[in-house]
Amino acid sequence: MAAPGRNEGAAATDAFDLVVVGGGINGTGIARDAAGRGLKVLLCEKGDLGEGTSSRSGKLVHGGLRYLEYYEFRLVREALIEREVLLRAAPHIIWPLRFVLPHSPEQRPAWLLRLGLFLYDHLGGRERLAGCRSLDLHRDPAGRPLRTEFRRAFEYSDCWVDDSRLVVLNALDAAARGATVLTRTACSGARREDGLWSVTLNGPAGRRSVRARALVNAAGPWVERVIGSIAQLKHARRVRLVKGSHLVTRKFWEGPQAYLLQNHDRRVIFVNPYLDDLALIGTTDVAYEGQPENVAVDESEIGYLLNVLDRYFAAAPGHAEVLHCFSGVRPLYDDAAENPSAVTRDYSFDCDPSTPVNGQPPILSVFGGKLTTYRKLAEHALRVLAPFFPQIGGAWTAGVPLPGGDLPAADFDAFLAGVAARHPWLPPPLAAHYARLYGTRAEALLDGAKALPDLGRAFGGLLYEREADFLLRNEWVSSTEDLLERRTKHGLFLTAEQKAGFSNWLERSGVGHRGDTRVRSVPEGIG
Repeated sequence: MAAPGRNEGAAATDAFDLVVVGGGINGTGIARDAAGRGLKVLLCEKGDLGEGTSSRSGKLVHGGLRYLEYYEFRLVREALIEREVLLRAAPHIIWPLRFVLPHSPEQRPAWLLRLGLFLYDHLGGRERLAGCRSLDLHRDPAGRPLRTEFRRAFEYSDCWVDDSRLVVLNALDAAARGATVLTRTACSGARREDGLWSVTLNGPAGRRSVRARALVNAAGPWVERVIGSIAQLKHARRVRLVKGSHLVTRKFWEGPQAYLLQNHDRRVIFVNPYLDDLALIGTTDVAYEGQPENVAVDESEIGYLLNVLDRYFAAAPGHAEVLHCFSGVRPLYDDAAENPSAVTRDYSFDCDPSTPVNGQPPILSVFGGKLTTYRKLAEHALRVLAPFFPQIGGAWTAGVPLPGGDLPAADFDAFLAGVAARHPWLPPPLAAHYARLYGTRAEALLDGAKALPDLGRAFGGLLYEREADFLLRNEWVSSTEDLLERRTKHGLFLTAEQKAGFSNWLERSGVGHRGDTRVRSVPEGIG
């Protein structure tokens, strides 16, 4: 198999079992699962992997505590079970995080929170994560940054995830199992022809057609466009676009804990530690009517999030302390709920035809879903498609680590200690960075390096030429933004001059800059 880093062409033949449209978490998860079952798979993504929605999440693998209020017990149970599965599969990019939920008498009563957290602890067969407990905020260190009127809190567990890397790792594993992954390659047409799908692709190598026994539409916010404009079919299901925005500031509290804040409108806001000394604050839930590719944070959302912080924290950051922000569009299955926050985070499929009939090749369209349940969604999708592939293998992903995630006993701290011992010349922050992003793949990145100069040019922060070259060769990087914002978060720690220097190096390396290669360090419309 050719190295995936530079979008080499597809396999020698243009006949596939499955063409997956969409390189977000659902598309890459389905491609990985299908390839591991023996299907010949092609995945196409019109931009970069995870660019549309999956890199703009709240970066949590969680059960969804607030979904219990909407009686989404099956979804919460499935998500809680998946939380443990994913924690074992990728312990380098997923790790436990404790959340402090201050009790605000004006919102949900304490008995309701206790009940919800009891269910949260027991619905999903929790194994590795600590259970919930009550806190006296005037005595516990977690209460120090909060306003004194908040006296009581509950603490519970969920998990942090590097969402962009979760997408890439699924694509890497799909490719390792024989899938063809094409980024910057749009599906511009699909029609049924002689019992197969004839799919037209437009990418860096030009226009081409491939054939497939089945088509999976995992285009997220663009799922209806693929059905109607590209495949030219009718459909009854709809997606509802909900915008979620986040802010990044300096971390303004001591300790490793995160906070979950209830607002007057019954929304909840996460305040999470981010990249050691930063904080990630969000999300908003706003109905969105525009084009998904044009989504951006607006001033009202910034004000909303800052007001919630000011209500709870004694020294909350203000407008001037916002370093960065991002916004994504969630393509939720439209269940006709009036409140965007109440729209289900569950998923639904539309398969046309639903069973093999008259030799018609199927198209399976994915509506909704959430980051935490992507693996289960992929299993379900392959179960729906199984009648069209009688020889398909069985489910397999539950116990198989993602690339780099095969840490002994899934123990990241022990693994990091091993990296530091094998490479004592690495500064501790750099050793931690490589271990976190690449897991056991860090050894391939560092192969042959004996001293810091062996890492090549230093671009600023923790970014060295060797890592950049590793990503170019192995992870489909096509632009500055791909590398600095999604494959890594180096862009948050580089000056404008350093970013320009890196962009110049990247251009000289022969990578064509497609799309927006700027890395925004401040929100649009601010500063």
